Formats: sequence, structure tokens, C-alpha cells
Amino acid sequence: MEWETVIGLEIHTQLLTKSKIFSGASTAFGAPPNTQACLVDLGYPGVLPVLNHEAVRMAVKFGVAIGAQVAERSVFARKNYFYPDLPKGYQISQYELPVVSKGSVEIELEDGTSKRIGITRAHLEEDAGKSLHEGFEGVSGIDLNRAGTPLLEIVSEPDMRSAREAVAYMKKIHSLVRYLDICDGNMQEGSFRCDANVSVRRKGEAKYGTRAELKNINSFHFVEKAIEYEIARQIELLEGGGKVVQETRLYDSKKNETRSMRSKEEANDYRYFPDPDLLPLVIEPAFIEAVRKTLPELPDAKKQRFAEHYCLSSYDASLLTASRALADYYEAVVKAVGGEPKLCANWVMGELAAALNRDNKEITESPVSAAVLAGLIKRVLDNTVSGKLAKDVFEAMWAGEGDADAVIGKRGLKQITDSSAIEKIIDEVMAVNPEQLTGYRGGKDKLFAFFVGQVMKASKGKANPQQVNELLKRKLAG
Repeated sequence: MEWETVIGLEIHTQLLTKSKIFSGASTAFGAPPNTQACLVDLGYPGVLPVLNHEAVRMAVKFGVAIGAQVAERSVFARKNYFYPDLPKGYQISQYELPVVSKGSVEIELEDGTSKRIGITRAHLEEDAGKSLHEGFEGVSGIDLNRAGTPLLEIVSEPDMRSAREAVAYMKKIHSLVRYLDICDGNMQEGSFRCDANVSVRRKGEAKYGTRAELKNINSFHFVEKAIEYEIARQIELLEGGGKVVQETRLYDSKKNETRSMRSKEEANDYRYFPDPDLLPLVIEPAFIEAVRKTLPELPDAKKQRFAEHYCLSSYDASLLTASRALADYYEAVVKAVGGEPKLCANWVMGELAAALNRDNKEITESPVSAAVLAGLIKRVLDNTVSGKLAKDVFEAMWAGEGDADAVIGKRGLKQITDSSAIEKIIDEVMAVNPEQLTGYRGGKDKLFAFFVGQVMKASKGKANPQQVNELLKRKLAG
């Protein structure tokens, strides 16, 4: 029996405001527990929430970026539930009238085709606190620093049909919110996380199957693994004659399995009603247009421009535009070099990307600036240093030894381009390898690589490879 998977994601994006959505308390990460929760966040009697204007601007910015409808009138509601990390006993969110609705994004599939994923809504809400279980024997601790932190919850249509499509969509939203500078995308700190709604149905059926919600996953890898496990679990259950129960499940990354957390609530369980302390949010068309004018070049447009203007492959353009900071770095390198976009791309995606990954650094933390990398590429282009030795120069620059010229001078890595000097090395190599010389001249062409290697070794890698090849061919021919 063939099964079809149906997936929808609810992505919780922490907005990059300095203060919380309804209070002036700080949103800075890493403060001691319960030092950034004010009376408004704690729901003390007599306090009133005041909406953060910047959070609204960021929500509108996201809405216009995805071609969505931005509501000129939206309403905040109270979502009632009781949990230790929710001090007020309710969460202020949006329900019937969200600020953003009916948008979409395009994701690229593995076969190179694209797919449109609908976005049902994006609504503003406050985050809850955090329950702490480690370090407390027999009890749990509560840290309310996150309480009131502004979130934009982005809810997709159930348009995804595989775990990989879900990851591609999640990465697209991650890239977009960082381009827009409305979220830092830091998944380790909880700034970007998602709930995945997963169900299966028989191939060809129109009716959706019963879904399970996989809660609070904060890694692309774990999202893929959790969804794949849940798909297999549901199919095995149905084929065994069982039924899928609508519930919320947690993903255990150590055991690579999902497990039941609680039965899945319906909307009426939360007893939504308009928050009496907050007026409806009214957004003027002029404000929406003013926000639209602040949009940066978005990822899809930038990718297309990179491919056309720099003559890059779709793959290269995708990698280089994965983040706005990386794209800006690459363009700065090309500008400083004065051209050679493909060579610049190779260095950015090659040595630089490898070093960033190895040291777990963001592009903004790179010890090698765009100008310094461009200086190295120039020395490759003018034959001051060979491509092979340039990699050693890069590592030295990464370690803080200075720019390319300083490293090349200090280490004596300047490339040998004097033909007479290279010829002298070739003569010496030929003289100490008479047997190989006779073999080459006797028809063993593969020995040419041996002589190239010996010459490069004798020159300590400094001889210009192209000149070595040309001069060797002439010398070996006799």
C-alpha cells in the first residue's frame, strides 16, 4: 500500500527587538535566571501591556516580503492554559485576525525544480518562560526571562510531502528572516524553532489523516530525523490495524524517536477571547508602503542576479546567497579583486567556508576580511604565489599572521617565475634520475608526472606549475 505524507510547520521566530513585546524588559540572551522579567511579564495586578511598535514593523516587513496580505486591523487574544512557566495563566497571541495572512515562498527541490509553499498566517505573540529540570533534585526550576519575548509564529499550509521538503522550507524561512534582519536565527538559543504537524494518508485520498504535532525542534537535522521517524511510526501503526491519535509528541534526539507528551488540544480548549487590555492593532496603508520601501534585495532575487551577473552556476549562487552576510562578503571580495567572480567564489566556498565550519564561526566572525582574502587572490592571479601555496598563506592569515604580502614575505613563499631558474632545477632533477629519463624517452609517458613532482619538490612548491610543465616537455623531449 502506498502512503502519502502531509506536513505543515509552525515556525516560532524571535524578533530582534531590544525590549519585550508588551513591556520594556530586556530581551538580551544569557542573563541570570529571572533577572529580565518585569511586573508586566509576571502578570501582576494593575499592570497594563503596551505593544512594541518595532515588533509590529518587523511583522509587516515579513508579510510584504512573502507577498502576503497585511491586515489593516488585527486583534490580540488571550490563549488560556495553565503551566508553571506561564505566570499570567494565559498567553497574549493573535487568533481570528492575525497581522499577516495568505503568503507564500518558493523552495528548491533536490531535482532542481521549485515548489510553492503556502503560508497561512504569521501572527504576533509573546513567548512563555522556561522550565529547568537539570540541577534540581525532585523539583523543577522556572526561568521567566523569556516570558514576554516577542515572537512571530509563521504557520505554513500542509503543502510539504517529505521530511526533506520540510527542511528546505524551514531553511528558506530561516534565510529570509535573517535577510530581513528581524531575527538572528540562532537555533541553539531558541531564537528559531518549529513545531511539525505530520500525518499520512493513502495515496490518492483527498482527506487528511490524523496528525501528530512534534514540539519545539531547534535543528534542521533533528527536524528531518523527527519527521522521518514519525512517518514510519504512523505507517507501521496503520498497516498493523491501529489508529493514529491526535497528540503532541516530543522528539528524543539521543534515541531518535518521538514519544507522546499530551493529547493535542483544539482551539476551543484554549478559550480564546480578545484581550481587554489591548485595543485592536490598526496599521495604515502608508505604514505598510513605508516598510515595503525598506526591504533589502531578497534571497531569490539575489540568487538570480548572482547567476546572471557573475556567470555562476545555480548551485554556486545558492550557496553564496544562503545568508545576506555571506553574499555581501563575496561581493566585497569580487569588487576588491576587480573581477574573477568564479575564482573568488571558489575561495569563499572553499578555504573560507571550510575554516568557518571547522572553527564553528559565522562569516561575520571571520578573522580574514573580504579585503584580506582579495589581497591573496590577487597574488595568485599575478603569479606571486601558486594556488597550492596560497592555501598555506590563507591558513597563516586565518591564524593572524597578517595579510598575504606579509605572510609571503615572512615565509619566503614567493613563486619562482624565472625560466632560467626553473630550467636549472629541471636539469638537476633529470641528472639524478637517469633511469626514469630513459624510460620516459622510451615511451613511458606516465613518468611525466614523476618529473613534475620532483621539480616541485626541489623548488619547495615555489616553481610556477605552468612554466614547469612547458619547460619539462621541451627538456624531456631532448
